Amino acid sequence: MSLIEFSSFVNDLATHSGRAILPFFRTALSVGDKSTGADFDPVTEADRAGESVMRHMIKQHFPGHGIIGEEFGAENGEAEYVWVLDPIDGTRAFMSGLPLWGTLIGLTRHGKPGFGMMHQPFIGERFSGDGGAAHYDGPHGARSLNTRNCPDLAGATLMATTPDMFTGAAAEAFARVQEKARLTRFGCDCYAYCMVAAGHVDLVIENGLKPYDIVALIPIIEGAGGIVTSWDGGDPTRGGAIIAAGDRRVHEQAMALLAGR
Repeated sequence: MSLIEFSSFVNDLATHSGRAILPFFRTALSVGDKSTGADFDPVTEADRAGESVMRHMIKQHFPGHGIIGEEFGAENGEAEYVWVLDPIDGTRAFMSGLPLWGTLIGLTRHGKPGFGMMHQPFIGERFSGDGGAAHYDGPHGARSLNTRNCPDLAGATLMATTPDMFTGAAAEAFARVQEKARLTRFGCDCYAYCMVAAGHVDLVIENGLKPYDIVALIPIIEGAGGIVTSWDGGDPTRGGAIIAAGDRRVHEQAMALLAGR
């Protein structure tokens, strides 16, 4: 089975995880804290419920596949096919009643992202891609996704989830890019990357990401014509410091500023 042939199953994962998550949204749900230090790292019962449903379905249909999930860790992570799951990317938005969160479902083969989906069940939007093409399906219909031309950083819209993810040298590097960009917005988690794919945003720069924060989004942006790398131009699959752009020209300009050139 090729990666693209998993698309129907990914849609089923999105549907069932959404049904598990939505009953908790905008309710008086309990919020836990996964952090071991001073930083607040929230987790809700909705996170656990969504991931549990997806894990059960994957194990039932593809028992030889591996799974890496935010809430329950890794199983069989060296398998040929590995699912990379984040049931609620944007838990802070979720617990604040804001619909700027999504379920991330990624599938890798031999460690390379091959298919990804971001599902927002409250709004009813799905962004998906296989690295060669990307698609949107939502309340107002379906369409292909394409990034927009942005030849110069001076005309770019830049996004990041929060300025708090940048400290020390990373904060200085981000500030250099922000100073040159036309507009900077914060607070959209996975939605920012999908807006790059949809041609509404030009650049996302973030730091401290985990694999489950980015793997599903890589095939979507690349399928729409964009580029995703680490800050040094390397493989973004393991997370860390990530830059995603709709136009390679603005990607190169931002990379130079991040490096202090």
